[in-house]
Amino acid sequence: MIFRLGLDDTDSPEGMCTTYLASVLSDKLRSEGITVKELLLVRLNPNVKFKTRGNAAVCLICEGDLDCAFDTACIMVEKYADFGCGNTNPGVVAVAEDARPGAGFYLRALRDFCTIDGTVGMLDKIPADKVRYRGWKNKRGLIGASASVAAELGDCSDKCADDCTYELLVYRDPEDKGMRYVDRESLFEAEEKTYPHTWDSVDTVNNAVVCVPHTPDPVIYGIRGESPEWLQKADSYIISQMPERSSLFRTNQGTDAHLTDADAGDIEDGKSYRISGKVFSSPESGPGGHVSFMLEGMDGSPVRCMAYEPTKNFRNIIRALIPGDLVRVCGSFKGGSINLEKIEVTETALLTEEKPPVCVCGKRMTSAGSGKGYKCRKCSEKSMVPEITVTERNLSPGWYEVPPVARRHLSKPLIRGKFQVFKSNQIYR
Repeated sequence: MIFRLGLDDTDSPEGMCTTYLASVLSDKLRSEGITVKELLLVRLNPNVKFKTRGNAAVCLICEGDLDCAFDTACIMVEKYADFGCGNTNPGVVAVAEDARPGAGFYLRALRDFCTIDGTVGMLDKIPADKVRYRGWKNKRGLIGASASVAAELGDCSDKCADDCTYELLVYRDPEDKGMRYVDRESLFEAEEKTYPHTWDSVDTVNNAVVCVPHTPDPVIYGIRGESPEWLQKADSYIISQMPERSSLFRTNQGTDAHLTDADAGDIEDGKSYRISGKVFSSPESGPGGHVSFMLEGMDGSPVRCMAYEPTKNFRNIIRALIPGDLVRVCGSFKGGSINLEKIEVTETALLTEEKPPVCVCGKRMTSAGSGKGYKCRKCSEKSMVPEITVTERNLSPGWYEVPPVARRHLSKPLIRGKFQVFKSNQIYR
């Protein structure tokens, strides 16, 4: 039987990683005669408040004895999951390939919110001989586990929901909580040799390493890219401590699969959108270096857009906007604001300056009072028409993105899409 085995919510802020458990489990299943065809890393709604880090679930696509695989997975969860954490609530789902939940459930977990009861109800509708599931504690992990087995990750098509990328994750022993060792220069060399086929290992503009976590989990580093071959090439340049293991995952990272198109008046808190509209107010800098502006959506509804301090040089793009610019913004709506991940400037407004006109006598006029036009102090000539000059903008139409140090897992790097990217010293590349 071909089946999918989903896992979620086995980690905590103190350690462990569900992808590590999937890697260990895949070896165990193979030793028991079960074929593990592929590992999937499935990111879900990044705004879910219960997430540990990136709200990821994993799925193993297998062939063999479903009951054996399910029992083994449950044993491994009980061995490795961090049950001491109050927010760790694991779930395991094993389901035959021809009976797995529809992709609609995956999209709901990716772009919206699911309930534990609703998830259990959906699983109970699958024929009993085709599914096994178990949840621990409050069973919240069943949501992610079910979404991972329902996920449709295609072959890099243009459709966000069907798109896919790959990540190679390299692990240390989970008991090792000390400092990781990864040679910094080797990471920059790997980026130089394999970009744009791999991305976000480092941030060259901000001179920062991105692919090495700072949390006490087993991951030493992770490389993201368009194919297994390019990931292996990048990995060949990286010098690090001796890893315990590594695993390759197909994933929805870097696909924008979390975004939906919407009007500004229809958006809901905790969901992620693409919204078109017009810049309504001049950008303002607030405490902490955050930059914001008001967007008037195509439906006339206003919404605040925010570029927070961690987005670094991206804020210069936002500061360069003026009222009247036509834009498309991408990001999550939280706390009354769109938290910007990228922006398309579709049309720039004219930046004009009004001055009193120059009189025929050669002297510049002055204001004659509100609504009264202009008057020359030398010869008393009058005019109602100001002198208008157009200033060249330092912003061109095109797509702009946050730098790698601020990029979300699901956000699609511009280098992957058919975007028109304008090179500037104000943006990432």
